[in-house]
Amino acid sequence: MELSVSQVDAQTLPWALLLEADPSERNVCKYLEGSQCFSATKGRDIVGACVLNTIDDGVLELFNIAVSPEVQGQGVGSALLRYVIDQCRSKGVRRIELGTGAFGYQLAFYQRLGFRVERVVRDFFLDHYDEPVMEAGIQHKDMLRLGLDLE
Repeated sequence: MELSVSQVDAQTLPWALLLEADPSERNVCKYLEGSQCFSATKGRDIVGACVLNTIDDGVLELFNIAVSPEVQGQGVGSALLRYVIDQCRSKGVRRIELGTGAFGYQLAFYQRLGFRVERVVRDFFLDHYDEPVMEAGIQHKDMLRLGLDLE
């Protein structure tokens, strides 16, 4: 079945999917307000979500990108993020930034799409999450900040 990607209203995105990428409902609520949202659908099902918000003139932050576990590893996330990057570039966005954990598959995913590590935010996950954020049995502590210049 073919994948379709489009810009959507925040209310369209399923909470379960958003919480796949960010386990803090409080944090998701904060960055959803005024955000630009995109979905990837297969048939009638939303299988991917991406949320960006403005942080500076011509600069957006990618706050959330998630793919349903059933279709992970099938290119949905890459297709979704490529579409988002193309849309941002066509709208004159100069740069996209994001924060992610210091290890895990996400880091390689972003780097494959051209993002570069720019700095480390020590103890981010310890300071901003009530519960430990775990991956592969390891607790995330530090955040890596990545950037992609679109010009």
